[in-house]
Amino acid sequence: MDPVKKSLVTLHLAVVLLGGTGLFSKIIPLNAIDITLGRSLFACLALCLFVRAGRDHLRLERRLDYFIAIGLGVLMAAHWATYFASMQYAGVSVGMIAMFTFPVITVLLEPLFEKTRLAWQDMLSALVVVIGIVLIVPEVSLDNDITLGVGLGVISAVLYAVRNLSLRKYFSHYSGARSMAWQTLIIVLCLLPFSDLPNTQQDTSVWLLLLALGTAFTALPHALVANSLAHLRAKTFSLIACMQPFYGVIFAIILLNESPGWQTLLGGILVTSASIYETVNTHKSASATNE
Repeated sequence: MDPVKKSLVTLHLAVVLLGGTGLFSKIIPLNAIDITLGRSLFACLALCLFVRAGRDHLRLERRLDYFIAIGLGVLMAAHWATYFASMQYAGVSVGMIAMFTFPVITVLLEPLFEKTRLAWQDMLSALVVVIGIVLIVPEVSLDNDITLGVGLGVISAVLYAVRNLSLRKYFSHYSGARSMAWQTLIIVLCLLPFSDLPNTQQDTSVWLLLLALGTAFTALPHALVANSLAHLRAKTFSLIACMQPFYGVIFAIILLNESPGWQTLLGGILVTSASIYETVNTHKSASATNE
């Protein structure tokens, strides 16, 4: 198979696997912190093996980079914990849609990290996202689980956007696998004091689900993404990644029997459309700058 076509298939498989992570928030009988810790533990081990198998090393180049890795890991720990908590409260469909506001949030936060200016189109995208979120919020009260889940999903999106912008500015000189190996290690160290997972006896099925989440649904897709980017443009990756909430909602409907209403589906369409627009627009701007 042609390397580009093979990379496209690989990338779609990676996004499908990432879209399936939301299912584990419902099928693993643990709280969000314990799920995040288990996911990170197995992902870290798998990513370290992947890095070593690729004849790379885990050592960072500068002392400052270790502090940056700690900061990125802390952000990822909070992002993953709020991501799973969001879906536990509001359901996989709603939680994933709320979290996928991060592309637009990224654009809004970008001027704080880089010398960019917000355009009126960016503000319009933000307004579309706000309308989409309003559609899926049943009432403005944190006593409502769905509203609380949406709020946690948006917080997760902000954390993810800050992490991505920080990684791009301060840590992009490392491979994706080595970067994620360090971040997952920091997540484990951060969450150990707050988790009951090491002190409680879990069924074998729980550990197997955590193993699957950390390897097949976390380490593997990140490794696949890293390999596919050797033959694909970053724009292609970003656009395909926008399919993640679509896959997540489909999985939730088929496997968890979720029944999102028309307002949730319409809100999801608005949020995803704004994300796709900002993805395309960002890469157009980058291309114009490089010409």
